[in-house]
Amino acid sequence: MTIKLYAHPFSSYCQKALIAFYENDVPFEFVMLDGSEPVASEFAKLWPIKRFPLLVEGERVVPEATMIIEYLAVHHPGSVKLIPDDADVAIEVRMLDRFFDNYVMNAQSRVVFNALREEARRDPQGVEEALAMLDNAYGVLDRWMETREWAAGGAFSLADCAAAPALLYADWTHPIPEKFANVWAYRRRLLARPSYARALDEARPFREYFPLGAPVGRD
Repeated sequence: MTIKLYAHPFSSYCQKALIAFYENDVPFEFVMLDGSEPVASEFAKLWPIKRFPLLVEGERVVPEATMIIEYLAVHHPGSVKLIPDDADVAIEVRMLDRFFDNYVMNAQSRVVFNALREEARRDPQGVEEALAMLDNAYGVLDRWMETREWAAGGAFSLADCAAAPALLYADWTHPIPEKFANVWAYRRRLLARPSYARALDEARPFREYFPLGAPVGRD
C-alpha cells in the first residue's frame, strides 16, 4: 500500500520527515500542500488541525514529523535505525529530538511568524525571548557536541533528522556565533548527509518564501 506524505518542501518539519524516508529509501507519494484545491480540502478533512507533514497509509493517519519517523521505524524499518533498539539509548535520542524541536526550531519560528505579522501586531518582547532561547540552545549544544559526531546514541538518528532543518533555519534567523565550533562542525556534517542534502535541494526553489531573506552561502 502506497504511503502518502502531505507536505511542503520548504517546511522544516517536512524536511525532518523527508530525511527519514530518504535514509532508508522508503517509497512514498509526495502530496504538495501549496494551498491549491482539491488537495487543501482533502488534507483538512484528514487532519483538521491543518499542520503538516501528515502521513497516510491505508486507514492510518499519522501527524507530526516525530511520530511519522517513529511510524516508519516500526512499519517500514530499514538498515538505518533512526530509533535505537536499546531503550536507554532511545531515550537519549528522543530527548535530543525534543531539544531541537522545542528550543531551536520553535524559537526560530517565533521570530519568523512575528515578521509575517502586520507591524502593529508584532511582539518585540516575544522576539527578544526567542533569540535569548536560541543563544542558550547554541551554547548548550556546543558543549553537548564536544565529543560526539551525531547528536545522540552514537549514530545518525531521529535527533539528527530534527537537528538538520532546525539548525539551518535557526542560523538564517539568528546566526550561530563562530565561537561555537562544535555546533558549526555538526551543522556541516548534517548538510553533507545525503538524505538532508536531497531534502535541502528540493527546497531551494522556495527560498524566496523566507520572510527574513535567505542568506547566501550559509547552507
